Amino acid sequence: MHTQETTPAHGAAHPLEPTDGPLTAEELQLAFRNRGMPLEAMRYDLTTTGLHYLVVHWDIPHIDPTTWQLAVGGHVRRPLRLTLDEIRARPPTTIPVTLECAGNGLGRLSPRPVSLPWLGEAIGTAEWTGTSLRALLNEAGLLPEAVEVVARGADRGLQGGQDQTYARSLTVAEATRTEVLLAYQVNGQPLPPQHGFPLRLVVPGWYGMASVKWLTSIEVTDQPFDGFQQAVGYRYQQHSDDPGQPVQRIRVRALMIPPGVPDFFTRRRYVDAGHVRLTGLAWSGHGSVKRVEVAVDANWADAALRRPIGAFAWCQWTFDWEARPGEHELRCRATDSTGAIQPLAAPWNYQGMGNNTAQRVTVTVK
Repeated sequence: MHTQETTPAHGAAHPLEPTDGPLTAEELQLAFRNRGMPLEAMRYDLTTTGLHYLVVHWDIPHIDPTTWQLAVGGHVRRPLRLTLDEIRARPPTTIPVTLECAGNGLGRLSPRPVSLPWLGEAIGTAEWTGTSLRALLNEAGLLPEAVEVVARGADRGLQGGQDQTYARSLTVAEATRTEVLLAYQVNGQPLPPQHGFPLRLVVPGWYGMASVKWLTSIEVTDQPFDGFQQAVGYRYQQHSDDPGQPVQRIRVRALMIPPGVPDFFTRRRYVDAGHVRLTGLAWSGHGSVKRVEVAVDANWADAALRRPIGAFAWCQWTFDWEARPGEHELRCRATDSTGAIQPLAAPWNYQGMGNNTAQRVTVTVK
């Protein structure tokens, strides 16, 4: 894959317009710093922490847990400052949650927004353990004028011409959902540095940008938050001047574990003729998955669904295929309980958010 050197404007929100050109050096640099989950890891109900997708906007902060505290303030009756031990002493909750990057699939759009060139692997499902954000807010006591809850992390850098720490907000209604966690463990172990140690937010059903890592403060505001990551980043836009709509809940998606064996460079799949059980996973932030369909050379049929491992986690699907020698294209798509179905053509937008186009897998049957 060819690359080109670029000189983007310092700190620009969108340093380059979408392009059909080769990957830039900056995109490759981002790809090396972050990682996706190999799709063959979908064989596991829970993604091991080392395989879970990862996005770090700037640098991984170095935090001393012995001096770290979480500040809870703003429009509350009783501001709080809590140590990690005090947070861990609260009633714990453990839930499996499927997280997905809002930019997952960005690299398959044409023209391509210039950013992390995800193809479809920015996913993972882990068991997160923590304490309820709702309970903490109830203890602090929300004032009647409370509108939003702003979570701020320790990670700092430049974007959009702003020197900022990463911050996102939820409405009070979203922040006080019982399943929203202040998480300090993943898969039964303390958070590793890259996943937000010592404390992070986990917002089930929403794209990963809402699950702020390396938490330092929770601030209750009496007006909507207008920080960069809320008002400028993570928007469904059609052009650079379009204010767009906010990216929030995960769009319905099914993915297939690529069958057979791959060619090293192209990743094209090779399968032996005969019975092949196709397997994959499906999820949605807008309710439960009600249907998964699989197409072999554009002939669609229903797959069998298994119960999800949790209310906010993916479910497995299977499909039996009698593979005949030749070249074939496999596709899969899911439908959720709201009636939303994955599109067959990419829903293009300027930032490349929420591309849940039905997956294609090209297979040679020997």
